[in-house]
Amino acid sequence: MKDVYILAIESSCDETSASIIKNGNTDISTVINTQIATHKLYGGVVPEVASRLHLENITLVIDECLKKANMSMENIDAVAVTYGPGLLGSLLVGVEAAKTLSYIYNKPLIKVNHMMGHICANNINQKLEYPLVSLVVSGGHTDLIYMENESAFTYLGSTLDDAIGECFDKVARILSMPYPGGPNVEKLALEGKSTYPMPDLLKDDNYSFSFSGIKSHVNNLVHNANQRGEEINKADLACSFQNAVTNALVGKTKKAIEKYKVKNFAMCGGVAANSFIRNNLKEMCDSLDVKMYVPEKKYCTDNAAMIGAAAYILYKNNKFTDLSLNAKPNIQIDFNDFK
Repeated sequence: MKDVYILAIESSCDETSASIIKNGNTDISTVINTQIATHKLYGGVVPEVASRLHLENITLVIDECLKKANMSMENIDAVAVTYGPGLLGSLLVGVEAAKTLSYIYNKPLIKVNHMMGHICANNINQKLEYPLVSLVVSGGHTDLIYMENESAFTYLGSTLDDAIGECFDKVARILSMPYPGGPNVEKLALEGKSTYPMPDLLKDDNYSFSFSGIKSHVNNLVHNANQRGEEINKADLACSFQNAVTNALVGKTKKAIEKYKVKNFAMCGGVAANSFIRNNLKEMCDSLDVKMYVPEKKYCTDNAAMIGAAAYILYKNNKFTDLSLNAKPNIQIDFNDFK
């Protein structure tokens, strides 16, 4: 079978990325232009700024990706792009760039769900085995998904409010730590002990998550301590918070694995780069004799390689779209993408 080279574009939030992926699992070339330094000035991602920066960088990133691979558009079999979920303005930049390339070079166009991309990041340099339970943990998502095979998704539960990554960032802000907060909270937590009481995030007998309560709890702890003139041990508070949210992720994931009797588990998303959470999930999987998949850390945060990996599945199933494609900022994985 002929090798398939897909040029993928990702611009759902604050990373402008292009990648060339061979056969859904080999990263030939990936370029990521990050906007972290800019958004750090505002303490978080500013959508209007993000879309403007995507517009400035998209063609440069695509050109660099092709040059890095020593390839031209004539060597590309299809163009793939994230069409949702994400920030509308950011998504539109990537979608329009992909549609333009598809039209000019007469290449098939593939629309890819960003969350499917995160899951398929696990296929880069390894191969997922099915059936499995997948936990998607990122700045905008906390989802538990059952996958019977690579083309069949069943949502088990999602966050009811804040996503886990968003919660980490907000707690970091409460503790006066710079953006992006997640890695800073993780680092600080390793220096502390779990001494502060936290809400029970496992009290609901379902697969849904809720992190707004623990965020408010941390905020109230800090506010009340300041009002009384007491000093907060930030390391202990970060540790207490991280332990509580990790217990919720592990507990609900374990429940899903046991119910569906799977022997494979895939973790993905930006928060999958958190070593403490990864290690706790690995211990749980080992106790159940379940194989755990997790992407290399560079494929955990937003990147176009994961979009290329997901697009290959759609390519094999002849799931192409046309130039009427538009961005959809609020979508789940669509079963119709595979039918």
